Amino acid sequence: MTLWFVFAMMTAAAVFAVLWPLGRAPGALREGNESTVYKDQLAEIERDVANGLIGAGEAEAARVEIGRRLLAADDAERELPAPSNIRLRRAVAVAALAGVPLIAVAVYLPLGSPHLPDLPHSQRAQAPAASQPLDNLVAQVEAHLEKNPADGRGWSVLAPVLAKLGRFDEAIRAYRNAITYAGDSASRRADLGEAIAMGAGGVVTSEAKAEFERAAALDANEAKANYYLGVAAEQDGRAADAASIWRALLAKAPQDAPWRPIVVAALARVGGGPSAPALSDDTIATARDMTETDRDAMIRGMVDRLAARLKQNGDDVEGWLRLVRAYMVMGDRDKAKAAGADARQALAGDTERLLSLNEGLKNLGLDG
Repeated sequence: MTLWFVFAMMTAAAVFAVLWPLGRAPGALREGNESTVYKDQLAEIERDVANGLIGAGEAEAARVEIGRRLLAADDAERELPAPSNIRLRRAVAVAALAGVPLIAVAVYLPLGSPHLPDLPHSQRAQAPAASQPLDNLVAQVEAHLEKNPADGRGWSVLAPVLAKLGRFDEAIRAYRNAITYAGDSASRRADLGEAIAMGAGGVVTSEAKAEFERAAALDANEAKANYYLGVAAEQDGRAADAASIWRALLAKAPQDAPWRPIVVAALARVGGGPSAPALSDDTIATARDMTETDRDAMIRGMVDRLAARLKQNGDDVEGWLRLVRAYMVMGDRDKAKAAGADARQALAGDTERLLSLNEGLKNLGLDG
């Protein structure tokens, strides 16, 4: 409200300064004209003569010159147009003084937004953030961090955005600063290791692996760190170790974990899924004494029981992948395809599990 009052006073002062001459009387306009000046000069000559400051000849010459100028000035003033009516001019001034603000308000009300609350400059600069390009937002955060390099929260916000943009070297630096200024944690170490691995083209380098190991030391259940430790084992040619790490991760994971499909697919990639349903120690001991025909029959029976269970309860993604792999190991690719189709139909209403299934089937060589 105070700002509106200041603007109104400024407008009134500006209009008043421009229109004030219109309200002055004609006499005031003529004050200080040339005729008055010359008359004063004639009077001054008379005083100088009386005081003996100038001679009679000089005084007469001065009177003649000033008289000539006085006559010329009087003639010029007579030729000026008569001033307009004072009442009319004052009416015009008052109308302009009131009309200009009224016209401005009349235009603003339908076109402006008078009901919006005041917005501080800092918030005004941030208000259109949602519509700004991501690069612009990153530049704003980077500018803030140049002035406030110890802002751990700022580095924590910036780091994943830089990684998303593929600026991995900068993301690595941001993650390190976040750890320095916001504190060490398993999740920050895992994120740092992931940025290092992504910067190396997806290879878990020794530097990245060290960060994942630090993350696992801080929190043994850190999912990202354990997943990448499995990737490191796989890249080193230790598929069994990778499968063991991922199995342990899945055993502790909730069924709705968003990263579960990735781990399931990785496990299938290294052959971590059993070729048939898991066998107990007694069953394995019995199978050693069987003939090959009897052993195959036993395995087929277990596979058939798994298939029957999945038809009754088809929301088990790992079960479907185990069944498909079992059929493929037994050389029955048609049944594997049929099981994959049944699985997709059973999980059609669950988008997340369907994506996990499709990824697993893809890794097993069943894209269609």
